[in-house]
Amino acid sequence: MPYVSKFVFTRAMKILSTIFLLLSFIISFSQTPRGDINEIDRKVRFIPGITTDSLAKQLIALGDTDLEKVRAIFRWITENIEYNTKIFNRNRKKSFGPIYYEDADDSSAILKTLNERVAAKVLKKKIAVCDGYTRLFKTLCDHAGIRSEIITGYARTNKPGARFGVNHSWNAVYLDSSWHLLDVTWASGFISYSDEFIRRYDDFYFLTPPQQFIRDHYPEDLKWTLLTDPPAFREFYNGPFRYSFYIKSGITSYLPVKGIIETAVGDTIKIELTAKTIARNFFVTDEPVVDTLPLLSQPAQEAGEKLSFSYPVTSFGKEWLYVYYNDEVVMRYKLQAKKQKADLANRNKIQND
Repeated sequence: MPYVSKFVFTRAMKILSTIFLLLSFIISFSQTPRGDINEIDRKVRFIPGITTDSLAKQLIALGDTDLEKVRAIFRWITENIEYNTKIFNRNRKKSFGPIYYEDADDSSAILKTLNERVAAKVLKKKIAVCDGYTRLFKTLCDHAGIRSEIITGYARTNKPGARFGVNHSWNAVYLDSSWHLLDVTWASGFISYSDEFIRRYDDFYFLTPPQQFIRDHYPEDLKWTLLTDPPAFREFYNGPFRYSFYIKSGITSYLPVKGIIETAVGDTIKIELTAKTIARNFFVTDEPVVDTLPLLSQPAQEAGEKLSFSYPVTSFGKEWLYVYYNDEVVMRYKLQAKKQKADLANRNKIQND
């Protein structure tokens, strides 16, 4: 056996140790949940949905953990189900009702649950409203042996003029010994101003932290806020609408606190906010979409500094005020003319007299 010096031996062992550590790191990195989730997101696009039980079997086969299985179910729905925009057609009769509650085509339907029947219709037609999205998600979770619930409550919708009330449903799912919140409907896309469904996946609504989810979802049963001290309903209802980029911007405070601003021609509305991120631009406009973004009315601010913007009211023609921060709309206020409010009060007085 040839002689090997202690120096050479020690050096060789160090090299082998380094190689072993690198291989361990690569293997570990390739097995992280995010890596698995990205692969799941890709694979669900090629899975057909015929029946709920067969679809569930194919989806849960993509993951080993409950998290991965839930991700597969969630992403399949967001990739394959479109929102039913027929409900926004003003020309349809008011008697237009749910399209998924009719009896199923086969005689065995009477033995199936409402969730199963609705889910089957959603798979067949590939369209749904929030009720169909949530029932399909729960049905697939049931087949996968994963606990989930359907939550009903109040949603602060993105659609201007939408009536506020018990108008939405979403899901809670039990993972790693605790409940988590998600909204498969809102994650799928959004409704344009011309009432068209635009498919655009939003990962914000997958297992959203309760402190962030509550900004636009208020459940009828407060236990489903998953918060020890949930906000009062009045606080939720009266605030401005906050878009998903509000959270990403790290906004910590804003003024006015109320979402409805009473104003008159000649007034100046002052909007203030503080954020954890550096402000590249910040401005307020009455247009929901802008082609060019104006710069700050003052030099760019450091994180944590208060920003302010003054908006002059020149007419009564605008209904909404949009707050932009770093190229994204973060909040929306409703404008209410003081004159209109006074006229309404006078009309009510005349009618009462």
